[in-house]
Amino acid sequence: MDTSVYPGHYRLLHERPAQKRSKSIHNSLCDNGHGDILLCSSLFVDSFSSFPYFGIVNHERAGPSTPGTLEGVIHFDRVCALRCQCPSILQRWAARPRHWPSPAIVQKVVSLGAYLTPVGFKGSEFNHMEWRLCFNTGETELVNNLNCTQAHVYVMLKMILKDVLRPRKKEVTSYVIKNIILWQVECNPQNDLNTRSFFHRLHDGLRELKTAIATQQMPYYMIPERNLMAASGLQDKQQCTWVTDITNMMAEGPMVILRLPKIRQAIVASPEPMLWYSKTRMELEMLVIEMLNRHLQCSDEYMVMNESDDIWKRILRRKRELLVEVSHWMRLEGSAVYELNDIKNRILI
Repeated sequence: MDTSVYPGHYRLLHERPAQKRSKSIHNSLCDNGHGDILLCSSLFVDSFSSFPYFGIVNHERAGPSTPGTLEGVIHFDRVCALRCQCPSILQRWAARPRHWPSPAIVQKVVSLGAYLTPVGFKGSEFNHMEWRLCFNTGETELVNNLNCTQAHVYVMLKMILKDVLRPRKKEVTSYVIKNIILWQVECNPQNDLNTRSFFHRLHDGLRELKTAIATQQMPYYMIPERNLMAASGLQDKQQCTWVTDITNMMAEGPMVILRLPKIRQAIVASPEPMLWYSKTRMELEMLVIEMLNRHLQCSDEYMVMNESDDIWKRILRRKRELLVEVSHWMRLEGSAVYELNDIKNRILI
């Protein structure tokens, strides 16, 4: 394996013949002009995609992937990869100080190993000969261990990328979004990542996406030396447009989700729950403000509240009625939250 290439990419040297060699590998071996035999990634993909499969029509290559259509209906991508042993890289990743994931999950990711996929670095003169190191199974395990809030932020950022920014030439990909989420989760205490922090984390994710676009820097989660934005082909005009768009989205706060067609359709299709929730939240906010005002008016010099005050009692009673109603609907939807104070915090924060 030749490591004198861009981080995370390699040229594969043929040391000795295998006892049982695949046809794709045999067809992909070539001389580099210096007496070394290399495994050519471009020839490997061509050889792999040339094999006939009944009912499958292959399409133009997309990176390491061979897109295809089964019986004219089912669209899919195929990637043929080589298993790879790279314990030093995985151990370096595992040794990083982190808040997430747990040590057990870290060791499981290490045990899942790595793969070499047949695609080179875009900016390399020899990209047709290079292979990229990937940790697909490990990354899948990491994504499967995101909590609900983290997963929701991930999905929302992917929707924003697809439906709002809409890159035409993959200048920014969903893989960049995945790495933003993984870095965000690793670097933040887990007690700060709950349902109450959804919009805060979405805002943080947008900020990181904006920074990645503005600086064209996004370190790969597994190999930080590899910049996912390198050779992205992002033009200055598009860069400025996206930075402005994301800045505006960050300023919109929670309303940013209304930019997404699927979210708007859900609201239009089921307006009553949204209207009820908005009305309930607004009334609850007003009650909290009234409570603060009443507390100032009816407290003694030590700020001890006179809880016998009738208006104070009515405010508390109405607040409880609202929270009990929300709790009722949450239970019907299968929520496991029962504490009224927790429900209030989730609504207001």
